[in-house]
Amino acid sequence: MTATLQKQPAPAPAPSPEPSDPSRGRELRKSLVLAAGAVVSVIALIAAVTIGTAGVGFDDVLRSLQVSIFGGTISADFASSYAVITQLRLPRVLLAFAAGAALSVSGVLMQGLLRNPLVSPFTLGVSPAAAFGAALVITLAGTNQLPAWATIAGAMVMALAVSAIVLGIATARRMAVATLLLLGIAMTQIFEALTSALQFTANENTLQAIIRWTFGSVNDATWSDVIIVGVITVIAVPVTLLFSKDLNAIAFAGDDAARSFGVNVGPVRIGLIALSVTLAAVVVSFCGIIGFVGLVGPHIARLAIGADHRHLLPFAALSGGLLLLIADAVGRTVIAPAVVPVGIVVAFIGGPVFIYLILTRRNTLK
Repeated sequence: MTATLQKQPAPAPAPSPEPSDPSRGRELRKSLVLAAGAVVSVIALIAAVTIGTAGVGFDDVLRSLQVSIFGGTISADFASSYAVITQLRLPRVLLAFAAGAALSVSGVLMQGLLRNPLVSPFTLGVSPAAAFGAALVITLAGTNQLPAWATIAGAMVMALAVSAIVLGIATARRMAVATLLLLGIAMTQIFEALTSALQFTANENTLQAIIRWTFGSVNDATWSDVIIVGVITVIAVPVTLLFSKDLNAIAFAGDDAARSFGVNVGPVRIGLIALSVTLAAVVVSFCGIIGFVGLVGPHIARLAIGADHRHLLPFAALSGGLLLLIADAVGRTVIAPAVVPVGIVVAFIGGPVFIYLILTRRNTLK
């Protein structure tokens, strides 16, 4: 009896695991970094409110926020702390964070559109021009009380005019980046000299107001300042995100390649530069000249989250806000009870960073 051997079917191969998508992993990591940055920003804001000579703690801050948002009674022993927190500390730290965020986003836009990491509202002369515009309005007003929009308008008109002149000349003459930066430095010197001339001829009260712009400070911040700067910043960041892909194409591929991708380069560049200048001008009109935040904030963000503007823009807002918030905290504590203007503290941080960028990125200047 012969046994018949039946051929057994070969076992089906085990299903291979799906290949991992590295881009999905990167997106998740960047989302986590953004979330972590937001959490750190909230904690830093609360911590900054506690810094000062009034002896305010975390519990006092949280209690004041609860009463302000949800209502409640304020006991007599807590009334002084509540007034310090809600009328002095909170407006100050919120204005510092909003101003830093606006300047950092402004720097990201300029660096991306002009394809150079050394460009910022300060290095192109936009911030000094805005300060001169605000100082000119203050000088012309004399002893008359100015509405908030007057100094904003003066700063914004001068900043837009200077940016149009600088970028227009650079485009018409096909200037290299190094020449553009030199032109910005020349504009900075011109408008600093004009502001100094206004100080020389001003009376005591006007001189004090003008000096505030040259130092850069968030002292005497009010809720109206916070609302104006904060609302403009909150509106600007989502608007820039709408054009993040266009900005990526211009920054990484250049104008010709961006046009081949369907980007209308001219209007996009003009519109985003106008938005960048507006952000810088609004901050200068309320806080004075605060240099280097628009330069340092974007670089901190790139190191943490990369150069993709879809993630870089919101994280730059966080990094710039934190940078100015920390600088203000340092200025309030380093020689307390005296307060060092935040513009001076930021200059000590930004100056060495700017030198480092010049020494390590020589190729970008060719």
